[in-house]
Order: sequence, then structure tokens, then C-alpha cells
Amino acid sequence: MDAQTLLASADQLHDQVADALILVLPAQREACAAGDAWQGLLDDALAQGDLELKAGRVLYLHRPAGMKVARLVLAVTSDAAGVSAWQMERAVVAAMGALKQGGARSLLVAWGGQQALGPDVAEAVVRAVQGQQYIYRHTKPSAVAPTRIDKLLLACGKAEQASVREALRRGQALAAGIELARDCANRPGNHFTPTLLAQQAQALASSHDLKLEVLDRKAIEKLGMGSFLAVAKGSDEPPQFIVLQYQGAAKKVAPQVLVGKGITFDSGGISLKPAAEMDEMKFDMGGAASVLGVFRAVAELRPKINLIGLIPSCENLPSGRAVKPGDVVTSLSGQTIEILNTDAEGRLILCDALTYAERFKPAAVVDIATLTGACVIALGHHRSGLFSSDDALAADL
Repeated sequence: MDAQTLLASADQLHDQVADALILVLPAQREACAAGDAWQGLLDDALAQGDLELKAGRVLYLHRPAGMKVARLVLAVTSDAAGVSAWQMERAVVAAMGALKQGGARSLLVAWGGQQALGPDVAEAVVRAVQGQQYIYRHTKPSAVAPTRIDKLLLACGKAEQASVREALRRGQALAAGIELARDCANRPGNHFTPTLLAQQAQALASSHDLKLEVLDRKAIEKLGMGSFLAVAKGSDEPPQFIVLQYQGAAKKVAPQVLVGKGITFDSGGISLKPAAEMDEMKFDMGGAASVLGVFRAVAELRPKINLIGLIPSCENLPSGRAVKPGDVVTSLSGQTIEILNTDAEGRLILCDALTYAERFKPAAVVDIATLTGACVIALGHHRSGLFSSDDALAADL
């Protein structure tokens, strides 16, 4: 998708040509911009009860009178005056639902309030539009794709055009990373084994000039990652330890390290999980998928940082070779671990990866993992847990 800026104010939208226009509106009528054809359409919709200025409300108008666009979607935020990135993203997502099955190929997005757009809001628009076009097709090629937006235009003023243009570039890179992460996580376990995950990392490294090293079982054994190997014992699929590197700063600059849990399928091992919904354990490599997604975005944006990605990947399955409750293993750090529940496999593979991270003398380490269902019990389904020994880093994240 090609994302560009369009120099146009809210009162110039009737002259713009596009297959579709998403006009995001503030939650108060007096906060809306004035002097354009869409104002009459808005007033009529409000008078007829077809639209309320309440967050989440959307109205689709086909061939709107007085405008050159073929399709107009009015979407309302909860903000009364300016618009935040979060509210803009939610409004555009809701509006895209009205366009999904249509024939729009070019899309203009505009803010109908009186304040200028900030770069964070512009970035959110790209993420929302790109995200709503995603469809998983790896094992279902017949899946019907939604409307493909080939060209995205974001209306803005001349004063903010440069910052908005840069934000669109950043948003496209982030959206590409998010899409890669989603696609990897959605694949079933037999289509995304540790070997296939390593191949995905190889494809990413080759296409985006990243350094990659993949350690096989023999190399992992030589390092002494007994904790990681204990989890991998029950599966016929060989484990893979993936090391991705991006260098955007001088070698002496301490890197940021991302560690992603890469359990491509988690049965629980000998401590077998209940059968219901076990298919969802294909998502236990969500941390690894996130690391790949970050590297996809970083490789495009080329920031002046050094970044390391560590992905310990294996399956956690029961077999005659599998680790048993009560077994004691030795980690890379030399500590012995008594395994009381083989479904606590995440911490076993991650502790070796975190010890390995020390060799890079990192400025910070971020560990990304679908680690424990207890987090859902504690925090519910709409929040993720974050634990840190550094309050400043936690606030940044």
C-alpha cells in the first residue's frame, strides 16, 4: 500500500477525488470544522437520527451529494476537540468495516476537527488501514480477501506535512512488521515447526540485510543449554536457537536485546493440558513472531541502534524421551532446576536464552512471551502483564 500526504483542509474535501473518504469527526458538533459540503450531509444525518456524535458510531454514504468521492464514511471518536492516536485508530478500524466488501482501491482519510493532525495520529491511520486488510491465507488460499487499498492519502496542512509524511513511512514499516507477526502466529503447528520458523528468520535476514545465526541441537548441547534441551526432548522436531542481529550504530554501542518465546506447539508435555482448546497452543510462539515482526519494521526504518533478537524454539510434547515431573536439569548459567510441572516450559527455554543474552552486554533486555495463563486470570483478556526491574524502561514500553 502506497501512503502519501494530501494538502487539503476539512473545507476542501468536496473537491478531492478518491474511491472512498473516511472522515473522522469529534464527539461535539461545535468542534467540527466548517464550510464544506460534508457539513450539510452531517447535519442531515444528525437530524434524521442516522448518526450520533458518540464514539464508535459510523455512517456510510454512497455517492454523497456535492462531493467527488464515490463513498463517504463518517466515523466518530470519543474526543471532543483534538484526536489521539488511539481514538483515531479505533475510528478508522470501525470505518474500514463499512468498506471491506466494496470496490474501493484508493482511500482518503481526513480529520474533521479544527486542530491539526499530529504524527502519532498519522501513524495510527496507516496501522489501522493496513491491519483491516489482513487475511490469513497460508493454509486457506481460497479465503476471500477484503478490499485492497492500493493508495492511502491522509489530508493535512502544509505546516505538518513533513512530520506527517515521516509518520506515514514509520506506520507502513510497523504495519508490515505486525502483519508478519500475525501471519507467523496464525500458522498451525505442522506448518510452522521450529525448522520452518528458522527458515522464516532466514528469509527475513536475506531480504533485509540482517545477520543471522541458527544453532542446531548439537550446537545447543555444546553451549550447555540443558534447560532448553529438556523441553525439546519429547519431540521429533529438532530445536532451533535463532540469533538475529541488526547493526545501525557503532559496534561499541550496547545493543537492545529482544528474547521471544518460540514454542511452536505446547501440549504441556507429560503434564498434559486439557484437550479443549489445545489447538490454540500453536500461538505459544507469539513472542518469537513478535521479535520477527520488530526486526521486519526495524530493517525498513533503519534506526541508529543495535538490536539483537534471540528465539529459542522447539515443541513441548509427551513421549518416552520427554522430560518428567521431578527431573533435574542444568541450565546454561550452571544452576540446577527441578521440574515439577512440564507445562512450565516457557521459563525453562527462556532462562537459557536470557543467560545467552548476557554475552552481548546489552543496554536492555525485553523478554516477550505467552508465558502463563495465570496472567489472564489476574488481569483479564484486555490487558497484558509487564514485569520489569527498571521503571523507566517499563514506562517506555
